[in-house]
Amino acid sequence: MSLSFRFAIISDLHIALPQTIWDHPSRFHLVEVSIPALEQALTHLGELDLDFLLLPGDLTQHGEPENHAWLQQRLAKLPYPVYVVPGNHDVPVAEACDRAIGLAEFPHYYRKYGYRDPSQLYYSCEVLPGVRLIGLNSNQFDEDGKQLGYLDRPQLAWLETVLAQIKDEIVLVMVHHNVIEHLPDQAKHPLGQRYMLANAPVLLDLLHQAGVKLIFTGHLHVQDIATSQNLYEITTGSLVSYPHPYRILQFHQDDRGHQELHIESHRIEGVPQWPQLGQTSREWMGDRSKPFMLRLLTHSPAQL
Repeated sequence: MSLSFRFAIISDLHIALPQTIWDHPSRFHLVEVSIPALEQALTHLGELDLDFLLLPGDLTQHGEPENHAWLQQRLAKLPYPVYVVPGNHDVPVAEACDRAIGLAEFPHYYRKYGYRDPSQLYYSCEVLPGVRLIGLNSNQFDEDGKQLGYLDRPQLAWLETVLAQIKDEIVLVMVHHNVIEHLPDQAKHPLGQRYMLANAPVLLDLLHQAGVKLIFTGHLHVQDIATSQNLYEITTGSLVSYPHPYRILQFHQDDRGHQELHIESHRIEGVPQWPQLGQTSREWMGDRSKPFMLRLLTHSPAQL
């Protein structure tokens, strides 16, 4: 069966309305441009014949209710379907408080964007005839309220059942945390680990057994593609971090079952109040990321 569709990915938007922005010396993503950068990307995507848009988490800066409300209202104006999953910044606390929503509230904000069942933090839906999207939740909390990145047992059991029922469909999986390493020894490095799914091998086994070939992630704020056997993980950088990228993808399958995925990377070069965004953002990141980079390079395995 021949099949062609076009979609886009914008990751780690970190939407922050002006009144919700607060600064910290080590904050090296430029949330001040989150809304104008998104608007510019959406203007470009509006010129294309898109079938759908994926947002793999960190939709907001710190899970603020007003930022979630603004985004879901903005997405409602788009002419194509949008699908989201939560990132660690979207649900920074297990239970809702004045400053942030909790895990249980997330699906209620995004009922139109994958979460038809608001009682569940993961979903499976047919985005096009013959194309299925599985959205997973990689955000968990321990007994002390510490945020962790892994898939809980009920979700894994659900996923195994869903995958077993799929026949003759293209399967796309979306989750915030990385499943395949994008940096050398990422799963072993104390700083790299926090971007990885803690039980990634379990998820990989399920996806390999089901013949899934594509998984889309964010969180790391880099543009990269990693592979494990015949599975490709496409991680997309943050719209508020240099070089402010987003992706446009074209999938094609011919009558013989041969598949191709063409991937384009685009970047936001400037917005009205930040006309030289690329240069400014690069300098901002360079100045503020030094403590992180020192820890990254002096810990094992680099130990420089």
